[in-house]
Amino acid sequence: MPSPTSLMCTRDSLATELRAMGLRSGETVLVHSSLSSLGWVCGGPVAVVQALLDVLGSDGTLVVPAQSGDNSDPAGWVNPPVPETWWADIRATMPPYDARTTPTRGVGVIPETVRNWPGAVRSAHPQTSFAAVGPCAAAIVDGHALDCRLGERSPLARLEEAGARILMLGAGFESCTAFHLAEYRIAAPQVDNSFAVMTPQGRRWITVSDTAITEDGFGELGAAFEKERPLVRGKVGAAEARLFSLADAVTYAEAWLAQQRPHTAAST
Repeated sequence: MPSPTSLMCTRDSLATELRAMGLRSGETVLVHSSLSSLGWVCGGPVAVVQALLDVLGSDGTLVVPAQSGDNSDPAGWVNPPVPETWWADIRATMPPYDARTTPTRGVGVIPETVRNWPGAVRSAHPQTSFAAVGPCAAAIVDGHALDCRLGERSPLARLEEAGARILMLGAGFESCTAFHLAEYRIAAPQVDNSFAVMTPQGRRWITVSDTAITEDGFGELGAAFEKERPLVRGKVGAAEARLFSLADAVTYAEAWLAQQRPHTAAST
């Protein structure tokens, strides 16, 4: 948490600023967040989640990425890598994904707070799950296929159908997961993807074929999107915040990526 000498935020001040940005009661919103960017928050991540739910109201639905990318093949680990002599044992002993208990990794403390929120539900993918709270939560996280991390059979497509918006709360476009949905629509190459899951026969280490995804270029993509498409910018606490249509972002990204990555489609 930032030093107490930085800007102080409260549940009420955050809610007021979110409403001023145009976040509405009853809507569905996918939030990417950085707690430290907000300043000193009285109540920490719990206060941030409370503020978001205050604004969305009982008819609104809050969605966050709840990724757990460490459940993956150790041969691809780079941050940090592990010795090759460990790989077989890791594949044999990695705990299987459990939507109730597997912690998030690399997405910040606010999504981890949402994951543990009363009534929260979480999608089934062992690496790229989403957690949600609200009346549309179950429909959004349902049916997340093991061979579709962030594509048509993931919560991103359900969010698009629901007319959701994206709130970037101190987070950059590099973390905008919706851009990955566009990758599934430009004929990106297929790759093997491995993880530990629980099946009716018990724990299994499985490998599936899925679309290759990468955040490479997402910063440039986001800058172009922000320049050319409707987007609300504002301040929430000390954080730069952006609010925009998920469907609009995916449509723009599809055209941009097809132009910037012509080798991708050609390689399939």
